[in-house]
Amino acid sequence: MAKMTMIYWKTEQFWLGKLLEHPEIMTQGETLEELEENIKEAYHLMALEDVPKEYQAKEIILFAFAHPT
Repeated sequence: MAKMTMIYWKTEQFWLGKLLEHPEIMTQGETLEELEENIKEAYHLMALEDVPKEYQAKEIILFAFAHPT
């Protein structure tokens, strides 16, 4: 199980949302509950997708930089 943060907002017709940790995963729903189910499904589809043979994967370390105040 993974915990992620869903960023969401309401338009005239739909609730729109994306995952903070994966902003490429974005979807919509007629209700907030439907949006949450749709974003979970989109994440699972992405997470279960096989990496094409011609792609490579490498773990990297990212450094967080503090914003000056």
